[in-house]
Amino acid sequence: MRVGAAVPLLPGATIGIVGGGQLGRMLALDARRMGYGVAVLDPSPAAPAAALADAHVQAQFDDVGAVADLAARSDVVTFELEHVPLDCALAAAARRPVRPSSQVLAACQHRIREKQFLREHGFPTAPWRQAGSAEEIEEAVAGLGLPCVVKIPFFGYDGRGQVRVASRNDLPAAATLGFERGPLVVERYIPFASEVAVVVARGMDGGRRVYPVVRTVHDDGILVEVVVPAQVPATVADRAAGIAESIATALDLVGVLAVEMFVMDRGEVLVNEMAPRPHNSGHYTINACPTSQFEQHVRAICGLPLGGAGLLASAAMVNLLGDRQGPVRLAGVEEALAVAGVSLHLYGKGEAWPRRKMGHITALGETAEEALDRARRAAAMLRWEPVALSQPPRGLHLSGV
Repeated sequence: MRVGAAVPLLPGATIGIVGGGQLGRMLALDARRMGYGVAVLDPSPAAPAAALADAHVQAQFDDVGAVADLAARSDVVTFELEHVPLDCALAAAARRPVRPSSQVLAACQHRIREKQFLREHGFPTAPWRQAGSAEEIEEAVAGLGLPCVVKIPFFGYDGRGQVRVASRNDLPAAATLGFERGPLVVERYIPFASEVAVVVARGMDGGRRVYPVVRTVHDDGILVEVVVPAQVPATVADRAAGIAESIATALDLVGVLAVEMFVMDRGEVLVNEMAPRPHNSGHYTINACPTSQFEQHVRAICGLPLGGAGLLASAAMVNLLGDRQGPVRLAGVEEALAVAGVSLHLYGKGEAWPRRKMGHITALGETAEEALDRARRAAAMLRWEPVALSQPPRGLHLSGV
């Protein structure tokens, strides 16, 4: 069914969120500010979004009955993460509107389906093949040429579930990824000049808002920095924004979509991955845009008019990653917040582990360079210190069905 006119869900309605991590938390913050109730499904009693929820269904993401229970407690259901079994999404859709739809979820949650969708609609990607055995990996690598990257099809993010094949000696390691979830993706490694990302929102009436193109920096697969404007030629930024907007339309999206892309030396733009939800690359919008990506997602899934997505100031974001295992507190906050234009966002995670996303710093500036310098300086002043184990955040915890 195509999007179209529908009765909006007004404040007082309840938004059900599958996933209670930092994205769910920031989504819940804006939803509650706008007057909506929030119900969250997450297996952890200390899920960051649980403290903000009116109801916390504590259950695994593959618990069909629990997802159906969340839907019954909500007026609309959305997702903080796309790695939710489709039968769960369908169980929710049988009771309440699910936005983005299960069809969008299906296209974005599985790398092969994602790449097939992109190919069928003419969107540019790196050359790729699928491989269902060690022999097929070898054949795919021979056909694509070295180097390649071999990826699991499902639940691979932040660099997980990937093996780079630089020579034939790496083929056995690639095969150890396993084929339990289906064929692996074998992709030609692209020596890109830079990486960019675009967040686009699409409403129930088909209206769209495209946020500014950002330049992203990853470290071993984890996003560590974002800067906007993206410091790429205007023709490249326009091309990236146009691709993201066209993908949202082709998906028949209702909600927010993030599209990550590679920029080649000659300005060619290739789609890498897409996520039908608020995204780490869009956190800067909380401080730098009239409407954050989280408020925009609420507006879209509730059938409200979309808000402005322009840039109020140049901005940069630096992720704050854990560097130790165990309960922690953040030190150096006074010094960091003394840097002009800086905002601190913590995710309510009492326990850290190495490279876990614990929060982020956003900085505004007259230029992208000034904003990035401020964000880096503030982040460098912060450090995680061990503390005694704290109590999990309080909230209403409901058993899964």
